[in-house]
Amino acid sequence: MSRSAALTLRTVQLFVGLFLYGASTALQVRAVVGVSSWTVLTEGLEHVLPWSFGLITVVSSGVILLFWIPLRQRPGIGTLLNALAIGPSADLVLWLVPTPPELGGRILLFVAGTVLLAVATAFYIGAGFGTGARDGLMVGLHQRLGWPIWLARTLVEVTVVVVGWFLGGDVGAGTVVAAFVIGPMVQPLMPVFRRFPWSPDRAPRLEAHPATVTEPAPAP
Repeated sequence: MSRSAALTLRTVQLFVGLFLYGASTALQVRAVVGVSSWTVLTEGLEHVLPWSFGLITVVSSGVILLFWIPLRQRPGIGTLLNALAIGPSADLVLWLVPTPPELGGRILLFVAGTVLLAVATAFYIGAGFGTGARDGLMVGLHQRLGWPIWLARTLVEVTVVVVGWFLGGDVGAGTVVAAFVIGPMVQPLMPVFRRFPWSPDRAPRLEAHPATVTEPAPAP
């Protein structure tokens, strides 16, 4: 695969993953059974700031990046696009999707949003353009302290839930479920979405077998 084709497909993977991330957040909000940790924080900030859900998501991403400094994380183009794209996509899906009237429908919506959040996280990170501000904390703790991805994610999720709850965010049964299941769901998915032919992690493997390709593999 040519370098330009690989870069194009990685870019598509990034944008699809970011849109799905925002959509998954919106689905959890509409489920009204308790939202994921970062959404709890965003909803809590809505009580103290006169901004929309999406705008708070964008601005808070910039603030969270300050925590990257001690973790020695470096932002990439994916980090910037994450901060700019997830909020608007969440606002769009919030506008399109109503809250189901029945509890069963809301539970199904929450489950769909939670699964989609884990898939979207691994999907956009697998594109290799850098993590978003929030997921960078998880990756930074994993790389700097050697913690497993699931443990780093869970500790971050629980901490954010507590802060968001004090600010008035919506905490429910779904919040507890999301805080403890998203990390273990993301960890096995991470390598899956790094195995596409265009993935940067495939480059060393392609270069080791030059007879199978006609052009250099894309650089990570």
